[in-house]
Amino acid sequence: MTIPFTLPPGSEARRPPEHRGLRRDGVRLLVARPGVIEHRRFHDLPELLAPGDLVVVNTSATLPAALDAVRDNGKPAPVHVSTPLDDGDWVIEVRLGDASGPDLSLHAGERLYLPGGAVLTLLAHHPPATSGTRLWRAAVTPRVSARSYLPRHGRPIGYGYLTGRFPLRDYQTVYATEPGSAEMASAGRPFTEPLLVRLMARGVIVAPVVLHAGVSSPELHEPPMAERFAVPASTARLVDVVRAAGQRVVAVGTTVVRALESAAGPDGSMRAATGWTDLVLGPDRPARVVGGLVTGLHAPEASHLLLLEAVAGRPLVEAAYEAAVRQRYLWHEFGDSTLFLP
Repeated sequence: MTIPFTLPPGSEARRPPEHRGLRRDGVRLLVARPGVIEHRRFHDLPELLAPGDLVVVNTSATLPAALDAVRDNGKPAPVHVSTPLDDGDWVIEVRLGDASGPDLSLHAGERLYLPGGAVLTLLAHHPPATSGTRLWRAAVTPRVSARSYLPRHGRPIGYGYLTGRFPLRDYQTVYATEPGSAEMASAGRPFTEPLLVRLMARGVIVAPVVLHAGVSSPELHEPPMAERFAVPASTARLVDVVRAAGQRVVAVGTTVVRALESAAGPDGSMRAATGWTDLVLGPDRPARVVGGLVTGLHAPEASHLLLLEAVAGRPLVEAAYEAAVRQRYLWHEFGDSTLFLP
């Protein structure tokens, strides 16, 4: 059961903060502690954390994963490339011609014609043994990697609440180094280079993980699909040391929570890990190692809200979202932020 709330009109961030006269770190920051809600700005983050705390960021970079395709019947079919699979096939979402939502009318064997002469052939719903879902496994001809093809022919994924299209740089965090995400790991977008320096000067440790996020398709509110991730041995060691010292491990984004918790043992001890994770966190599988969370604001009924409960507990998440709605915070990837310190 997700957190019940209704967004009032005008609650969606329709363009990046820099296009609204703000710096990246000038967005609002709702700070939620048990019994206390504060309203700050993101550039206040260093003073809200303590020396010795560990901030873990996702260094996955965003690919321009939206493509203009044409169906066998000649109709336009926007395609969002969610992730390449290990055998070279792609997982894709086909959108309606007006891009208002996923197109659920396709069938196995149908071909989609892409820019540059590439062709996608739909093989089966993804994950296997499902039907009527938005995602397809597709073979690409000629065989080409998404990582090399998309920068030549794609554009960033955007949804209808945006006022227009924005360049890829607007969809990158300042520390993004490894291309692979279909959509931006947006919790880290408000970080700036000076803010990171201030964190480190305060004695806050910053460490990386990688999790390549697939398409979110905000209309259907599905649980997350399997995603490729990596937790380096150095980050795993830091998590163990920081927790043993009684300090907080603060994840920047739900992608970081998923990566760290996928590498945690039942007792919370960490190990280096790489591969695919299908872990779904929620009240029945609470966080074992993450003790704080920087995140954006998620839509009503989004499965991410259950992950927030797994870290912060339902009462604190409910209080934060009630305050965010009341104070007219802005939602989505270019919106405002929250900091949960349960």
